[in-house]
Amino acid sequence: MIHIASPDLSGKESDYVAECLETTWISSVGHFITDFEAAFAEVAGTRHVVATNNGTTALHLALAALGIGPGDEVIVPALTYIATANAVVYAGATPVFADVEPDTMNLDPADVVRRITDRTRAVIPVDLYGHPADMTAIMQIATEHGLLVVEDAAEAHGASVEGRPVGSLGHAGVFSFFGNKIVTTGEGGAVTTDDDELAARLRLLRGQGMDPNRRYWFNEVGFNYRMTNVAAAIGLGQLERIGDLTARRREIGTRYTDRLSAVDGVRLPTQRPGTQRVDWLYTVGVDGFTTEQRNELIERLASDGIETRPVFYPLHLMPPYITEPVQAFPVAEQLGAQGISLPTHTLLSDADVDQICDAFTLRVRELRG
Repeated sequence: MIHIASPDLSGKESDYVAECLETTWISSVGHFITDFEAAFAEVAGTRHVVATNNGTTALHLALAALGIGPGDEVIVPALTYIATANAVVYAGATPVFADVEPDTMNLDPADVVRRITDRTRAVIPVDLYGHPADMTAIMQIATEHGLLVVEDAAEAHGASVEGRPVGSLGHAGVFSFFGNKIVTTGEGGAVTTDDDELAARLRLLRGQGMDPNRRYWFNEVGFNYRMTNVAAAIGLGQLERIGDLTARRREIGTRYTDRLSAVDGVRLPTQRPGTQRVDWLYTVGVDGFTTEQRNELIERLASDGIETRPVFYPLHLMPPYITEPVQAFPVAEQLGAQGISLPTHTLLSDADVDQICDAFTLRVRELRG
């Protein structure tokens, strides 16, 4: 089976984890945590990185530290991983969905404007599948309406807009380091920011709300969202090779594009001018396919020994977020029905990519009749 994702742990990850075991520093204290935060700050282009135990807690922590709570509305894309909306609910606020762009699959700034009310406090644009959202337009809208922006860059380590790294473009950025991400800590996350006061509050809330100057004295209710030293050790080994990791993914993406560009009716990933996307998952759409046809394509590729996955189902169609009457987000619905992500990781060989492209082309033509 050619898997959809697989972490490349061929650097110093094992050595660093062994050090944690030998020294017994395996929990949420140790130099690998601060080393990882400092190294990732270079990648994100921010003064502060606050590491967490996963990307979802990073989202919740960012919203909590920014004061988002009951009575507030937060605009999120209708097409994204469900954690983006769930974190808003954890904060006690209400997620408000907006449609996405047909080419980048990211939050549509024009629809964001249509969704703003007097209760709107924040926007969470998502750099979906590694392509940066239109942060220039979104930040302009946020400035005009006095909104906070939390950039969900969970899938876009190393991407940029006009030379600025994702994660540095909003009031805060959020990353995931799950095992399938470009950089992994096994399970982990981070919040990035240039705001000194916000960073201090993030660190306070991350550690149960303990007063940094008075050990075991708690002024408020916080969370246990700390990353372990072991996880950070893996992450540091990854960051030492992030240039190689992203470069190989770019080579794989280019090979996919070269091989699939001749397949009629297949929409390939795009790149907005002024941005640098990264290939977290090489994601395509098949024009005219229904959800059932896309799912059949996934099954047929699995029978060929190739693991793929559907584009995220639109959030407004999920049981926790469905309303009566059901809202309509036509672009998100079309992309969610027709989209499929192909294997994308640095352990793939060129021959693997060619095999995937051959099988994909054959199966698409079969299903078209």
